[in-house]
Parts: sequence; C-alpha cells; structure tokens
Amino acid sequence: MMKHNRSMSRFLAPRWWPYWLGLGLLRLIAFLPFSVQLAAGGGLGALLYRAMPKRRLIAARNLAVCFRARDAEEIATLTRAHFGALGIAVCEMSLSWWASDRRIDRLFTIEGLEHLQAARDLGRGVILVSAHFTTLEIAGRLLTRHIESDAMYRPHRNPFINEMLRRGRERSASQTIPKDDARAMLRSLRDKRIVWYAPDQSYRRKHGALVSFFGVPAWTNTGTSRMARLSGAPVVSYSCIRLPGTCGYRLTIKPPLENFPTDDPVADSERLNRWFETAVLAAPEQYLWIHRKFKQVPSPEYADIYTGL
Repeated sequence: MMKHNRSMSRFLAPRWWPYWLGLGLLRLIAFLPFSVQLAAGGGLGALLYRAMPKRRLIAARNLAVCFRARDAEEIATLTRAHFGALGIAVCEMSLSWWASDRRIDRLFTIEGLEHLQAARDLGRGVILVSAHFTTLEIAGRLLTRHIESDAMYRPHRNPFINEMLRRGRERSASQTIPKDDARAMLRSLRDKRIVWYAPDQSYRRKHGALVSFFGVPAWTNTGTSRMARLSGAPVVSYSCIRLPGTCGYRLTIKPPLENFPTDDPVADSERLNRWFETAVLAAPEQYLWIHRKFKQVPSPEYADIYTGL
C-alpha cells in the first residue's frame, strides 16, 4: 500500500474556508512554547465542555459506569479534566504534524523500546496495540522517530477533516490503513511490518463480542486475536501518558504478550481489556471518554448502568 497524494484543490470552495482557517490556526500553534500550548489547550477544552453538551453527557456517564465508587462531584471534576485533555490533544496535533524531531525528543521519556525492537526482529510483523487516549497523535509521532510502522485509522465523515488527519498521520506512519480493512492489515503483517491497532472502542459487527470493561460488559472487537493467529505476529502493547505541568510525556512499551493468541478470542480480548484498564487508571482523564463505549443493553441487570449510553 502506497501513501495517498490526492490533490487538495477539491477543498477550495467557500464552504471549506472555515476549515482552512482552523488548519492555519493549528499550524501557528506549532510555533508557541510548550507551556503556552498547554494553556491554550486547557482553554479550548473549557470551551468544548460548554459547546458539546451531548458529548459531555456521554463522557460523564462513561466515567460513572467505570468508576462507580466515585460520587457525582468527583465524576463532574473528572469530566471537566477530560475535556481539558481533549483541548490539549487538539493543540498536540500541531506538534505531531509540524514540530522538529529535536523538539519532540525533548518532550518524551520512552521506556521499553527494546521490547518492540525484539518483537520486530522475529520477522513476523508486530501488532502494536494501544487504547484510544488523547495522546494518540503525539505518541504516534514519537514511536515513528524510533521505529517504522503503519497505522490503522477510522475514516472521518467530514472529508476535509479526514484528509487532514490522514495526511497528518502519514507524516509519521509509513502508511495508513482503514480500520475495517483486515486484508490490508494482514498484508502489512505478512510483509513483516509493525501495525498500530486500537481495538478498545465499541464494536458490534462481525468478530464483536461482549467483553468486560471495568466490570461492565461492552461490545468489543476481538480482531486482535484473529489477526495474531492468521499472521503469527506477536502482540505488543503500549501506553502514553501526558505528565503534569510541562514535564512532557512518558511512553511505556510492554513485552510481547505471552501465550497469545489462544483458541478463545473473547478470553484474549478480556486479557487486553485488563491491560487497557491498568493504562486508564494511570491517567483516567486522558482516555477518550466521549466515545459511546457502552451501547445496547445486553441484559436487564445492567439496564440502570446503561441508561442513556
């Protein structure tokens, strides 16, 4: 698969001018000091919190489901912190797409890179698994500073945004693969490539199953197990945490999962979800809670938890 080089001339009509303005502002953010970027992101997050009531409600309900021991005030505080993380994530796109390698290196501490290199050297490709954190874009930029990889992505409904996200990610990833293109992913793995894959979002299609997430069943993609079995590629997990203040980021890569996959894709997905939960607990506000993680009521016993999700 080759990188796409479609012309941007199709977006010259007036309807696209606000998007070009937004892209220009994002480009300017790349020139700001890191501390100012964080402050700008926090301010943007506060605006998003007020401007996106539906997503605010989804995030709060997701958090209430997963952190049932926390009271309403704690959930509200965590929801606001999450929107702050979302705003910072927007500003981080400018770093991911346009910052110099030297600047990126100064912001990061990376642990466990040897695990990914050792898995790659086995010569069977590598499935590099993570959850959807707000640090997704900046983590991808750092990873590809050290090791070449491809990336699965979810096409956006808005064609301009989709093109910008795809082009931005291809500044780091060698190539991008639509998330439902299993054949393309398998080809990359059989070509002995590293493929980034995030199977944690709600998925009620073929190869979807109800798998526990923070003790509550959620529709989950079991494709990681299937792709590992078909390709023979080891599965390596990583997480990226935004550190307090201006301390930057810590990216942690774990050793390849042992005895993975098994003959039970659901059990394999349970195992991955336990890892995702551990990563979420390290910085709960930085996980992507505005996604509708819990969809459909699987049984009456969970009706009170799932209401409105």
